[in-house]
Amino acid sequence: MHSEHLENVRPSWVAFGWFIGVAVMSAILFGLIALNVVPRTGEIGLGWVLLSVFLGFLVGGYLTGIRVRAAPILHAVGIGLFSVAVWFVANLLAGETLNASEWQVPPASAAGAVLFQVIAAAIGAHIATKRTEVR
Repeated sequence: MHSEHLENVRPSWVAFGWFIGVAVMSAILFGLIALNVVPRTGEIGLGWVLLSVFLGFLVGGYLTGIRVRAAPILHAVGIGLFSVAVWFVANLLAGETLNASEWQVPPASAAGAVLFQVIAAAIGAHIATKRTEVR
């Protein structure tokens, strides 16, 4: 049985899971664009974005879970909080560089996106930790 304690959380693997999640998500979207499923310009369908985010963070959570084998939910929450930290830094840098005051994203949408990432990463990490228990 895995214990959900903060001492079991590995920040380096949280960051690794986030980077893998974003990389897989981007690769899926680029693949859909290359296959002309998603248009290069204009509106991308929300369903494709949600699918790519879910699959990307599922893989990121899975790889984190398979390596750490402890605290899958806390690692998933850490991946979501890492998204918030990256968003904060991106807003600081883009706001200064582009002379923009803020990006227009409603708070409920931002919270929903982070929660969706946490859920996908938690599912992936949970599958990975259950898979490694059997062996």
